[in-house]
Amino acid sequence: VFGDISNPVTCLRSGAICHPGFCPRRYKHIGTCGLSVIKCCKKP
Repeated sequence: VFGDISNPVTCLRSGAICHPGFCPRRYKHIGTCGLSVIKCCKKP
């Protein structure tokens, strides 16, 4: 579900990382970190 996370605080608090562009391999795109180009990515 995209859109749940839209800022770095929520992203990091959920145990995910902020990553520019596309998420690294094996990471799941779960939201953004403020800007749409910075993705919030979580390990499966």
